[in-house]
Amino acid sequence: VDTLFLFQSVTANIICSIVFGKRFDYKDRKFLRLLDLIYRTFSLLSSFSTQVFELYSSILKHFPGTHREICKNLQEINTFLGHSVEEHRETLDPSAPRDFIDSYLLRMEKDKSDPHTEFHHKNLIMTLLTLFFAGTETTSTTLRYGFLFLLKYPHVAERVHKEIEQVIGSHRQPALDDRTKMPYTEAVICEIQRFADLIPIGVPHKVTKDTHFRGFIIPKNTEIYTVLTTALHDPCCFEKPDTFNPDHFLDAKGALKKSEAFMPFSMGKRNCLGESIARAELFLFLTTILQNFSISSPKAPEDIDLTPQEVGLGRVAPTYQICFLPRSGE
Repeated sequence: VDTLFLFQSVTANIICSIVFGKRFDYKDRKFLRLLDLIYRTFSLLSSFSTQVFELYSSILKHFPGTHREICKNLQEINTFLGHSVEEHRETLDPSAPRDFIDSYLLRMEKDKSDPHTEFHHKNLIMTLLTLFFAGTETTSTTLRYGFLFLLKYPHVAERVHKEIEQVIGSHRQPALDDRTKMPYTEAVICEIQRFADLIPIGVPHKVTKDTHFRGFIIPKNTEIYTVLTTALHDPCCFEKPDTFNPDHFLDAKGALKKSEAFMPFSMGKRNCLGESIARAELFLFLTTILQNFSISSPKAPEDIDLTPQEVGLGRVAPTYQICFLPRSGE
């Protein structure tokens, strides 16, 4: 199978449960359309043509191009989210909020007399858009890279299988409490995130006031980027930064070790809001799948290509085929 739809669907439905208070059927046309728009937009944002547009936007904005398709996709996503907000508004019970949208609407009502409030309709739509992109595409792409790496390096997958058997066994589901007892699996997940280097330059932030930094003045409202790839591939922190090796996150005793250079969720007070849920998802998805299935590829490990489809805002995982084989009798 191709893992694109598989991982997109499960991660998106978790966000849907939080935002809308419900899950979608995997054949629901609106749900499938939403997934397609999110994936295509992420791919377009990571394309070479979009990078060129960013350099010459004052000229290229007058011509057709990927920037117009991105805007069209975002408008359609925003329309979908707007309809959902209106449905929530019409059925809202202040005494029993059902989900994130209900809670936000109640806060909007509470702050409606405050002219400086940040809780208004436009910010609600933008927050929902951020939740879907950050909570769906990044996690699903990390999982796609993860299983691609495990196909490329089967000895790593085998060690994860063994740790799952030793700690969890086959008669119960994995739980988050298992993480502290599974240092190798945790190291593999960290190395997947480091080696995938999903958002190389991070996401843009703005300076809130004139700032002095190392002899330079950064004016208020300047857009800045945390170039995460330089940290994730720092040879001073990772012995072989261009090699996939979970030992980067293990000490001499085999215990999980932390690295200040490991920052796949960015850093500071404005780092990724969904870090905790993403870490939980990656652990539970990886261990649950490998507890029940062995994986194989039609290609020999040495023939598996790890080259991304696109590299821009994000690194879009290549398409590949994977076979899930039930681990029967274990």
